[in-house]
Amino acid sequence: MVKIRLRRMGAKKAPYYRIVVADSRSPRDGRFIEEIGIYDPMADTGKLKVDMERVQYWISNGAQPTDTVRGLLKKAEA
Repeated sequence: MVKIRLRRMGAKKAPYYRIVVADSRSPRDGRFIEEIGIYDPMADTGKLKVDMERVQYWISNGAQPTDTVRGLLKKAEA
């Protein structure tokens, strides 16, 4: 199954995340299919940038967002 999930990047205690499309069997920070956004929780406003066109493409092809990513996508739409 293909999932839309977060990939942790950055230094210790200073994380930022990339929103990626990946096979559910691959490790959290491992191999992925496509990067479709970024999320930086350490920024003052919680910087969030998502390519909604690609998100819709992957969801229409059966990709399932994780709970956390689903919440971020709702925030990005608003």
